[in-house]
Amino acid sequence: MTVKQVEFDQRVTRLNKKHAKLSRGYRATMRKDGLVVMKPQRVKSAVPAKVLLMCLFGLFAFKTFLMTSLGTSAYEFRVDSLAQGTTVEKAGAWVMQIDPVSGFLAAQIDRFTS
Repeated sequence: MTVKQVEFDQRVTRLNKKHAKLSRGYRATMRKDGLVVMKPQRVKSAVPAKVLLMCLFGLFAFKTFLMTSLGTSAYEFRVDSLAQGTTVEKAGAWVMQIDPVSGFLAAQIDRFTS
């Protein structure tokens, strides 16, 4: 290919990428020289980070509540029996296993309630 054909192909590729970005949303801005330029809008996540953090906090709070109400040995027994089940139950057992955060929180709560 000639140099001009390669430059043309690169320009077409660049324009196609820009068009794809603009098709997801754009905003018009004016440059200092007065030219109005369309800039692609950032795509927002379907689930905000705040919701994910609240779910994670709720999971730790639930695990801590179960460990303090059942006791650590009974909680481990139930998680171990859950791990013997189906694939979904094994996934639940993996999520519900004692982790450092919930273990520490349960120990602190036990210290205050005892």
